[in-house]
Amino acid sequence: MKIVVLDGRTLNDDPRAWSGLEPFGEVSYHPVTAPEDVLERSAGADVLIVNKCPIREATLAKLPDLKFIAVTATGFDCVDVAAAKDRGVVVSNVRGYSTDSVAQLTFALLLELTLQVGVHSNAVFAGEWASQPDFSIRKTPLVELAGKTMGIVGLGQIGRKVAGIAEAFGMPVIAHRPSGRTPEPSDPIPAVGLDELFERADVISLHCPLTPATEGMVNADRLKRARPTAYLLNTGRGALIVEQDLADALNAGTIAGAAVDVVTREPIAPDNPLLKAKNCVITPHIAWATGEARERLMEATVANVAAFAAGKPTNVVG
Repeated sequence: MKIVVLDGRTLNDDPRAWSGLEPFGEVSYHPVTAPEDVLERSAGADVLIVNKCPIREATLAKLPDLKFIAVTATGFDCVDVAAAKDRGVVVSNVRGYSTDSVAQLTFALLLELTLQVGVHSNAVFAGEWASQPDFSIRKTPLVELAGKTMGIVGLGQIGRKVAGIAEAFGMPVIAHRPSGRTPEPSDPIPAVGLDELFERADVISLHCPLTPATEGMVNADRLKRARPTAYLLNTGRGALIVEQDLADALNAGTIAGAAVDVVTREPIAPDNPLLKAKNCVITPHIAWATGEARERLMEATVANVAAFAAGKPTNVVG
């Protein structure tokens, strides 16, 4: 088989790291591929390995040899899955590899909002602590999480991991399931509507996929329902939020703060309104990217190719 890695840099920019694919065919590695170069580099490929490279119907129509697309991510919106299926091209993704890492960053963001450790450390190194008589200084309000309600939007693997950590902090948890699935009667996490979640939660954390139903779910009308002391976290997808509406809410004090690891356009545009919003923490889409998570992702991608080569594809989407 001819295997083409179109955009391997974000997962591992060392071509040798992709050697696990070599038992299954001839591997061609590209750290990044511009959209206009996808077709040329994919010509004759049996297998494509993609992360964010767009594989649309027009491209698929010109790749008659293509049989399998392995997406090195959980989200697979870069691929026109319906068009691939129509042409007999199998698409697989990788699930669960970053659950612990995303949950960890979720709380890193929350703790930064509530304690602002960086601000206080910088104050110490700037001499502010040494230059005043008290044993303690506070640069910002400090907020305790125990007793605050965590509202989780999307209760998949990551959402449940976040729920467990929240409970360890002493936070009651409520959840909204955008999928509309009815929770099991034995599920200990109360299910609420999205509007009710915004009204009741002290912390709102987004962990749902981006779909037509969830796009822009966090908008001006919904933010008005939130408590002025509430915090919003997004480690899901940027387009879940109407970014101008969130910036306006932060600047007006409608909510206390927000922290996002994802934005609608990535890399972030210089004119993104969140860059000038008050009390907003932004990280550059790093929740998935711990060394441990990336190692699991690579192993799972190789396993997906191996399963396809054996005639038993796994993690098939669509």
